[in-house]
Amino acid sequence: MAERNEKKPKRIENTQKQQNKKQDGEVKKEENDGNSEEMAKSGQETQAKSNPNKKFKKVFPYGNYKSYYGYRIGKGPEREEDPRIRVLKKEWFEGKDCLDIGCNSGVVTIQIAKKYNCKSILGLDIDSALIEEAFWYLRKFVKMEFAEKKNTNNTNVKAVQDVNESEQCTTKSSNEGADNGSSHQSSCERNLSDIVSFRQENFVRSRPHDKQYDTILCLSVTKWIHLNWGDDGLITAFAKIWRLLRPGGVFVLEPQPWSSYERNRTVSETTRSNFRDIKYRPDFFREMLLDKIGFRRVEVVTSDLSGTRTGFNRPIFAYYK
Repeated sequence: MAERNEKKPKRIENTQKQQNKKQDGEVKKEENDGNSEEMAKSGQETQAKSNPNKKFKKVFPYGNYKSYYGYRIGKGPEREEDPRIRVLKKEWFEGKDCLDIGCNSGVVTIQIAKKYNCKSILGLDIDSALIEEAFWYLRKFVKMEFAEKKNTNNTNVKAVQDVNESEQCTTKSSNEGADNGSSHQSSCERNLSDIVSFRQENFVRSRPHDKQYDTILCLSVTKWIHLNWGDDGLITAFAKIWRLLRPGGVFVLEPQPWSSYERNRTVSETTRSNFRDIKYRPDFFREMLLDKIGFRRVEVVTSDLSGTRTGFNRPIFAYYK
């Protein structure tokens, strides 16, 4: 009898331990569900359930890939130009206030500002680590730009020194014209850091901006909005974009195809659940933006993006307010 009585406390103790473990697991699950947006900072690390010995695998539930442009357009700040930039129109950006939603590490944002001379362009991303990386790339681009200008100036020094003094003595009206020309030149040669800025922001959940824009870009982002916040989140984003655009403004959209949704639907429990409930697939976006959101017309910028890598040949549309 004594042996039996000694075993009972052990059984009770083991049962209590199992209950505690189960409760701890439920608490951890609740914490993970409540902090879903924190996963965007560095990518969620999950371990393969089928093999506990496997290394931790990073998951990016918001499409916040750290090396996104590395496998899309090359590596390094001097990387080749993104093929999408070549099909964009200069008049959408030159001297305009622009917004880039889901800018990732900011490379395309910076390249657009540099090539098309935006008045201003703001890049937004949900991942604060990517925003830090975007500022790092901006500093790199500014240094490269400064070095290019310095080399150009050194090449032209001799020609400037050889200018005849008599040619510098001009009429008053000519002087005024020269002054106006130099003023225009200085405004066109602004530093990239004066044009480009970045900010961490969840565009779907954020408060309204205090300014409007001439051009808004949303390149390969709608899938992640759709999977994480469902149809309601997507409609919210489209309606907010329409409100942020000035009359006559342009919304440049590159939606991912439904097949891409299917490949990424299991990156989190949220995306898995929302995927099952989605009613408005990408093929319906055109009708939604024109008939429900209020855009006047749409232009197909390209349906076949040449020069892009496999998996990224997606159509690009321009919706006009």
